[in-house]
Amino acid sequence: MAFLPDGRLLISEKRGALKLYGMDGSVAAVSGVPEVSYGGQGGFGDIVLHPEFLDNDLIYMSYAEGGRWGTRGAAVARAKLELEGGRHELTDLDVIWRQVPKVWGRGLCGHRIAFGPNGYLWISSGERQKFDPSQDMQSNLGKIVRLYDDGSVPADNPFANRGEVTWQIWSLGHRNPLGLAFDGTGRLWIAEMGPRGGDEFNLVRRGANYGYPIVSNGNHYSGRSIPDHDTRPEFNAPAVSWSPVISPSSLMFYSGSEFPEWQGDAFIGGLSSQSLVRVEIDGEIAREAQRFRMGQRIRGVAQGPDGAIWVLEDERRGSGGRLLRLTAPD
Repeated sequence: MAFLPDGRLLISEKRGALKLYGMDGSVAAVSGVPEVSYGGQGGFGDIVLHPEFLDNDLIYMSYAEGGRWGTRGAAVARAKLELEGGRHELTDLDVIWRQVPKVWGRGLCGHRIAFGPNGYLWISSGERQKFDPSQDMQSNLGKIVRLYDDGSVPADNPFANRGEVTWQIWSLGHRNPLGLAFDGTGRLWIAEMGPRGGDEFNLVRRGANYGYPIVSNGNHYSGRSIPDHDTRPEFNAPAVSWSPVISPSSLMFYSGSEFPEWQGDAFIGGLSSQSLVRVEIDGEIAREAQRFRMGQRIRGVAQGPDGAIWVLEDERRGSGGRLLRLTAPD
C-alpha cells in the first residue's frame, strides 16, 4: 500500500488489481495495471510513489511476470497515475527491471521496492526456491539491487566492473526479502524469510554476502541441515534471527506522533506468526521488543499521514482481508 499526498491510499491485490481508497470510504479500481502471473506466492506485489510524485505522477509497482515455456520472474514497472477528471488509470507504463533468469515455479519472488534518501531505487529479489542463484553473480536472484529511478545502473555500484546483471547487485546471499525499508538515519534494512527456521532482520551493507544457501540459522524443508552463520564468519550474520519463524511479509520504520515512544522502531508484518512484530534498534544492534498477536496473516504494514499504523491482512478462505488502522488508546 502507498499513501498519496492527499491522504488517499493505493492498495495492490495479489491477483492483479490496483484499488484506490478514499478517506470517505470510497473505492475505485485503477486500470492499466500490467498483466500479472498469479498463483502460489506469485502475483501483484509492492507499490511505491516516486520521491517527486507531486511533480511527475509516477508510481512504481512490482509483480510476477510470465515468460517462455511457463517460466516466471519478478518485474518492476513504472507508470503515470492519472486521477484528473474522474479518471483512475495508469498510462505510459514502462518495465524498468526484471529478474534474470526467469525460472519455473511460483515461489519466493521477493520484489519489494524502496526509494532511498538519495533517490536511488532499491529492489529485493528472492532466489525463487532455487538456492544457488543467491551466490551466482551472473544472476540477480537472491540479491538486493540498486538502480536509478529509470532502471539504469549507477556506476558506483560495488560490482560495476563485472557486466550488466552483476552491475545491478548491491548485496547477495539472500533468500526471500519481503521487507525493505530505510531507517531514520538513511540505513537500509531487510526482513527476509529463512528456510525451515532462521528468519532474518538484516542491515544491508555495500557488497556484503549474507551467506544463503551456504549458511542459515534454519534448515532445508527436507530436513537437511544448513551450517549456522557462526560457522562462517566471512558471511554477514543477521541482526535478529527467528526460530520458530515469524514469516516476515513487510517492513516499515515508525516516525509518527501517534506513538511517540516507538519513533525509530521497526515494524514487521508476520504471516505464519499472524503478528505485528516491533523491533528496537540501538546503533547496529536490534532486538524484538514486542509482538502483537493479530489473529490473521499480516501482509503489509505502513505509516499513515496521521501517524497511525495501517495493516493489511491476507484474505484466506473467506477470513481476514481487512485494512486496519491502529491508533493509541484515548
